[in-house]
Amino acid sequence: MSVHISAKRGEIAPIVLMPGDPLRAKHVAENYLENITLVSSTRNIYFFTGTYEGVRLSIGASGMGIPSIGIYSYELYNEYDVECIMRIGTCGAYLTSMNLFDLINADRAYSESSYANCAFGFKEDHFEHQGKMYDVINDTAKELKLPLLKGNIHSGDPFYRVDRALPAIATENNCLAAEMEAFALFANAKHFNKTAATLLTVSDIIPDHRMISADERERSLDQMTRLALESAVAFS
Repeated sequence: MSVHISAKRGEIAPIVLMPGDPLRAKHVAENYLENITLVSSTRNIYFFTGTYEGVRLSIGASGMGIPSIGIYSYELYNEYDVECIMRIGTCGAYLTSMNLFDLINADRAYSESSYANCAFGFKEDHFEHQGKMYDVINDTAKELKLPLLKGNIHSGDPFYRVDRALPAIATENNCLAAEMEAFALFANAKHFNKTAATLLTVSDIIPDHRMISADERERSLDQMTRLALESAVAFS
C-alpha cells in the first residue's frame, strides 16, 4: 500500500491507463477488460486490474489537476513498479478548425505550474512524452486507420480564468489544446526514467463553446479507449 493507493504490491500491472474521472475508469474496466479486480478504492479513486487480449493491464483514475495526477503517478512509478502510464483524458481545443472527438497524442506539455521545480528542481516550462509509448500510439492509430493529431498541449493550473484570451504560453508554443495533468505526469516519468504518454479526446472547443455532455465524457470515448488498449498491447 502507498499513502493514497490501497492496492498491495503486485496487484497493479506494469502498464496503467489513467483517465481523470473514477467513473470513466470503472466504465473502461467493466466494458473492455476481462477478469477484472478492484484493487483500490481509497477516496473513491478506483484502480482495476484485468486483461485485454491476454495482456495484464490496470486502469485507475488520476483525479483533476497537476497536484492530483502528480500524487498518483508518483506512487505508481515509485511504489508499484509501474513502467508505463498512459493518460487517457479530455481536453479543450484552442483552434476552431478542430472538431469534437478529435484525438490528440501529446508531444509536449507546456505549463506555468511550479510543480516540477518544487518537486524535482526541474526548471523547464515543458516536458516531452517519455519513452516509446508515444510512437507506439502513432503506429497503432495508423494500423487502426484512426485520424490522430500530434502536437503540443497546455497543462494549466486554473480551470477558470478572468482573462478569456488564450494564455501566452499556449499561443507562443502552438498548443493545440488545454488540459490539466500531462505536465506533471511527464515530469514524474522523467524523474523516475519511466514511460509516459497522454492521449486526449477533444471534449470542447474553447473559442466557440462547443462541447460534449458530461455523460459523453464518461461513456462515449470509445475511439480513444480502443486506441489506448491496442497501443498498450503493442507496447507490452
